[in-house]
Amino acid sequence: MKHSHATRRPPLREPSPELAGISRRELLRRAFATGAMTVIGAGFIAAPDAAWAAEVTVITPEQMATLVQMARDTYPHDRIADKFYVVAVKGYDSEDNKAMVAEGTAALDEAAKAQGHENYASIGWEEDRVKVLQAVEGTTFFQTVRAGLVTGLYNQKDIWPLFGYEGESFSKGGYINRGFDDIDWL
Repeated sequence: MKHSHATRRPPLREPSPELAGISRRELLRRAFATGAMTVIGAGFIAAPDAAWAAEVTVITPEQMATLVQMARDTYPHDRIADKFYVVAVKGYDSEDNKAMVAEGTAALDEAAKAQGHENYASIGWEEDRVKVLQAVEGTTFFQTVRAGLVTGLYNQKDIWPLFGYEGESFSKGGYINRGFDDIDWL
């Protein structure tokens, strides 16, 4: 027997005209650009809804926020929460990476200024941020972070179900008897 909880929920409201038709990514971007992503004290950055927070010890909170935005723009997945991108870039908060991150985030900000923006994090449209990333894609900073994101992001077991990946199959007898031959569209 199904139970309806419709009576407990408040009625849905129409979005305000200025928010109608914008994507989740754009809404998040605006939240970041308007300060909804907050630097709290020295070395701590948090999302206002407490969905994620990160303490940084070597790099600045602003640099961490820039890395998170860069990660999201480099490997964009609307269904993956920011907290997974934070985990993916957290390793750059180290003495070994301090200079590279400082120089790299400064280069992103300079490229953003060259395109008429205040800094990388304040750019409103993903398309415009991608242009800034393209301007620095040949740098060691960009290539290092991009390469690190492949494992830093996609090796997180909590996001595998979002992609339909069940993990390694060797311990379960391999793929042959576990869906290897279930392609019905070929």
